[in-house]
Amino acid sequence: MEFKQGDWVRIEKDGTVYEGKVMPSMERYIAIKMKSGYNAGFSTDKVRITLMESNGETANGGKNGGKEHKNGDAELSKPGKKLPKVAILSTGGTIASKIDYRTGAVTSQFTADDILAAIPELKEIADFKGRVISSILSENMDSESWQNLARAVVEEIEAGADGVIVTHGTDTMMYTAAALSFMIETPVPIVLVGSQRSADRPSSDNAMNAICAACVSISDIAEVSVVMHGTTSDDFCEIHRGTKVRKMHTSCRNAFKSVNSLPIGVVDYNKREIKTFIDYTRRGVSSLKFKPGMEPKCALVKFTPGADPAILDCYLENGYRGLILEGTGLGHVSTKWIPFIQKATDAKIPVIVTSQCLNGRICDRVYDTGRDMLKAGAIEGEDTLPETALVKMMWVLGQTNEFDKAIEMLREDISGEITECTLK
Repeated sequence: MEFKQGDWVRIEKDGTVYEGKVMPSMERYIAIKMKSGYNAGFSTDKVRITLMESNGETANGGKNGGKEHKNGDAELSKPGKKLPKVAILSTGGTIASKIDYRTGAVTSQFTADDILAAIPELKEIADFKGRVISSILSENMDSESWQNLARAVVEEIEAGADGVIVTHGTDTMMYTAAALSFMIETPVPIVLVGSQRSADRPSSDNAMNAICAACVSISDIAEVSVVMHGTTSDDFCEIHRGTKVRKMHTSCRNAFKSVNSLPIGVVDYNKREIKTFIDYTRRGVSSLKFKPGMEPKCALVKFTPGADPAILDCYLENGYRGLILEGTGLGHVSTKWIPFIQKATDAKIPVIVTSQCLNGRICDRVYDTGRDMLKAGAIEGEDTLPETALVKMMWVLGQTNEFDKAIEMLREDISGEITECTLK
């Protein structure tokens, strides 16, 4: 019996049972994707295969599904119904990569159209328009890349896109998400998505992440968000606010977590339903506003015991205009660093203090060192992530050359980066 791609089958081998969806397979072999998200391959002459569901129909001919799936407040598009228009902007990364068998390395080789061809389910959700902005791994992103991407996002929204998806490498996706959050006030969803494992690897997370991102792109969540696996299984994706998300694991599929905040919500992969947990900006509430401008000469400096504060002088002597200090627990550095902080602020160089702890809020009013840091002109980063604080500094200094105005903006919650009450 031949099995078609998309069939759900049961395979028995050596007393063990496997179930999954049939994937593209070679002759005399069958490959399936299991519920866990992992792939498995078998020689067809060495296993017993039972058809459980034939591409949308149960084995006895009855229709499978037929349920109305909802996406937040917006119903997913059905055949015959006008589909929302969504732009996919590809920047590269693992979601748009495959193994180059000449070198054994993963390289960015896919275009946005390739992604659509590889994940046909996307075409049931929206009318997609693909566009390649860059084809790089995310460690090659910089402030110029962020601004070029932001311009492309704005162009698509101005052209009538109901949502925008940005495919991006995971390693620096949190920086790009923060940059877009500060540069763009959006009336529609802007969703960043990636994958931890390339499309041609077993257990690739690219399809599920992309489908969940598509669901968010046509929802009413009109913010910059990051949509990635919520667990190691293929059950749901989390929707993270662009200024509150961080990659917390090198390789797990659920590497991304919201820090000092709940996720905006989750997307049930099987039901294609969105459940939200916190307040968010709804579609159409804001008008499109674009404020580009990034000052690249800003630095994130990690304090460690015994570190020489003269490192701050190196940045000042090389024309840096803003500094983020990643201090200890409540946001402290050695007392030896305080004169150097004073030197920076006297030179009209803003200094923000954040914490190495990530979770929690800094407070430089508890101990003498912290109070002396504040007297030297340091700004408390509240519960802002160090990486987000860096991007915020770059954006603020791209908006104004006035020191006092910059200090005012840095203390303000601009795009959800500072929460009023930090989660424990």
